[in-house]
Amino acid sequence: MELKYKIWLEKNGEQVFGDGIYRILVLVNRHGSINQAAQIEKMSYRQAWGKIKQIEDRLKVKLLERHKGGESGGGATLTPQGKMLVEAYGKLNEDMERLLETVSKRLDEILGNFKD
Repeated sequence: MELKYKIWLEKNGEQVFGDGIYRILVLVNRHGSINQAAQIEKMSYRQAWGKIKQIEDRLKVKLLERHKGGESGGGATLTPQGKMLVEAYGKLNEDMERLLETVSKRLDEILGNFKD
């Protein structure tokens, strides 16, 4: 038996941050490009940008700085607030993983008799 979890952040009953947007922002930070992040996540640029914009609107915080094309081709970088949110959510996920491991061990002890 496996114990699973999913976390997200809500504000006024609306989801404002979760695994999907987290992955997009991590990839933008790594590659400097919304388009590359979107391709890796198998979505269109428009979908990725729409998700980012929706979260920015809900949080009332700018998460990305977009740089228009030119010789270097443009790109995007996380704002200080965007970096802080990504780091905090990443740490929260790490904490949850450790907690889940502890709870899973305890669950195995309790439910050991139910194993095949």
